[in-house]
Amino acid sequence: MERLWAPWRIKYIKASKSKGCFFCQGAKSKDSHIVIKTKNSLSLLNIFPYNNGHMLIAPRRHVKMLEELKNEEIIDLINTLNKTKKLLDNLLKPQGYNIGLNLGKAAGAGVPAHLHIHLVPRWNGDTNFMPVLANTKVISQSLEDLYKKLKNAQSNPD
Repeated sequence: MERLWAPWRIKYIKASKSKGCFFCQGAKSKDSHIVIKTKNSLSLLNIFPYNNGHMLIAPRRHVKMLEELKNEEIIDLINTLNKTKKLLDNLLKPQGYNIGLNLGKAAGAGVPAHLHIHLVPRWNGDTNFMPVLANTKVISQSLEDLYKKLKNAQSNPD
């Protein structure tokens, strides 16, 4: 039998579930996977990614729905999405993206109380037999390694 080792995941499995919103907590923290933080929004690595480089872009203000955002927050959110995508373009060179919102629990929102956009890099052939047959996704880069590279790329743009 083949085994997939992902020893870094044990930290997340054993971690006590914090109360409150991790977007709001992350906006105040220096110890998080936040790559971009602006006046009105933030961009961070998803710690349970669908694919390498899966990012979450959220307003800093705790809102559920798009219509709750002010115009300046909408503009900043989309600008942060674009900046994050450009970072991923330069660093990971994906061949495409899935970009989406899940509004409400019924729509699949993992954090239904805080609006956020998923930015998922995609490559030709990144879907293979593992998710289909084994219900397992192989992600070949650690969050910490990717986080360091994203922060470095942001500090040293071309």
